[in-house]
Amino acid sequence: MAEKSCIKRLQKEYRALCKEPVSHVVARPSPNDILEWHYVLEGSEGTPFAGGYYYGKIKFPSEYPYKPPGISMTTPNGRFMTQKKICLSMSDFHPESWNPMWSVSSILTGLLSFMMDNSPTTGSVNTTVAEKQRLAKTSLAFNCKNATFRKLFPEYVEKYNQQLLSEKLAAEQVSPEPSQEENSSLMLERVPKSVGEDVKRIDAVQDRRKAKKESFPTWMMFLLVSIFGIVMALPLLQL
Repeated sequence: MAEKSCIKRLQKEYRALCKEPVSHVVARPSPNDILEWHYVLEGSEGTPFAGGYYYGKIKFPSEYPYKPPGISMTTPNGRFMTQKKICLSMSDFHPESWNPMWSVSSILTGLLSFMMDNSPTTGSVNTTVAEKQRLAKTSLAFNCKNATFRKLFPEYVEKYNQQLLSEKLAAEQVSPEPSQEENSSLMLERVPKSVGEDVKRIDAVQDRRKAKKESFPTWMMFLLVSIFGIVMALPLLQL
């Protein structure tokens, strides 16, 4: 059970954060446990973490603010191990350096500042700039798979959905125009078809004309033969 002074302090800090949000930092307590806070750090421009959204947790002791909290990060980031406590002067790794005047906002601001640094510490990892940038790009998609994240930070879920929609619309609008070679190929494919149809039509007309020409002499020949036969038969009839 958290002490009353601890609960009042955390409630006060949450109201302060809601009233005066800290740049690049969003933090909210768990609906079921005031001692467990969830946060999102937004990567600063001009750093390998730009465009990244880093989700993590802060576990406060019941004696807060007289004892420091434990801090961990859930989102793969290339700076700290995930699901492991991070060693900071403001964390429970160094209770001797803890100052009760520090708040949630100051803790997360210090964490974000330390994240931009390359100083090794317990829970840190070494990665390339390219790897950090890759993880920053995929961070929001990773976070949105987490049910707790979706519940506590619906604004980031909406941001992710908008990104997906924008990417889909951009993909639909971008249709590559055929190159000059492709156009030439299409023309070559169309010409034989057109010529072939014209040839078929010409052959059909010629066949009909030929048929007419062939049928006309046949009838004429039959008529002439009949007349010739009658003429030849007249002298015989007179005899």
